[in-house]
Amino acid sequence: MYLVKIDIILTQNQIVKFMLHIAWDESYAHPLPTGHRFPMVKYQLIPEQLIIEGTISPDQLFHPSIMADVDILHTHTKGYLDKLNEGTLSASEIRRTGFPFSEQLVIREKKIMQGTADAALYALEYGVGMNTAGGTHHAFSFKGEGFCLFNDIAIAANLLLNKKLVAKILVVDLDVHQGNGTAEIFSKDNRVFTFSMHAKHNYPFHKEQSDLDVELHDGITDEAYLALLDYHIEYLMDTVVPDFAFFQSGVDIIAGDKLGKLNVSIEGCRRRDEKVLTSCYRHHVPVCISMGGGYSQQIRDIVEAHANTFRLAQYLYF
Repeated sequence: MYLVKIDIILTQNQIVKFMLHIAWDESYAHPLPTGHRFPMVKYQLIPEQLIIEGTISPDQLFHPSIMADVDILHTHTKGYLDKLNEGTLSASEIRRTGFPFSEQLVIREKKIMQGTADAALYALEYGVGMNTAGGTHHAFSFKGEGFCLFNDIAIAANLLLNKKLVAKILVVDLDVHQGNGTAEIFSKDNRVFTFSMHAKHNYPFHKEQSDLDVELHDGITDEAYLALLDYHIEYLMDTVVPDFAFFQSGVDIIAGDKLGKLNVSIEGCRRRDEKVLTSCYRHHVPVCISMGGGYSQQIRDIVEAHANTFRLAQYLYF
């Protein structure tokens, strides 16, 4: 159904199997100061949970390389990339990213970028590909913010377009926060349709303009949320007619999230993912999935909500 002849550079002894391919690396769980609000530990716990419960096997995880600067420069400006490579971001620019700056952090981010790019290539071949990190939709072409240094969805989309592997891309961004960086990057590119369904009264407080923004009021619950999504996802599949999709599957929509303001249950979040993946599957649209945000008080809620996305992809496609 999805087979497209593509070139994937394999490491020695790596064999591509008909299975769900998931980008992951130890560096994803980057060390942060004690008490930092970003839950880095989830990048360790999610693959552990999926393997322990038998949803995936260890050989489904692949370790991305460090993305080459030449690939990043299709999306981000040279001036911004130089600042990251040379460690010359100003104090305010570092503060805006939300992370303490280090060379190791930049290397981590470049691996995440390559992970999404590789997962997109796997999606072209198998229908779906996933990254245990990514969804870094607050990174603009010229700056980073909101825990995002580079924009993995934009970078991977541009790589597919530049290789002429796809012609029309739909970005489905269902994080609780607007995908403002993605909107800026593709604001003048009609090959990529950006759809963001997010909390109206939440970060970023200055919103960019996506091709379609659906703003949600505080406290929205499962049925109202899912009804809106069901209408819009089917409408976009019929009108945009994409030949590829990127899904930003942030789980910060769930009730009790420290940085969200919505009241969707974990089961409602699972049904959200099911709607998106089922729609992509029925319309024969390959989909690359990045995890996005999740900041619940209980780390088990974050892991469970993210794990549901992988369970659904495994079940629906394989």
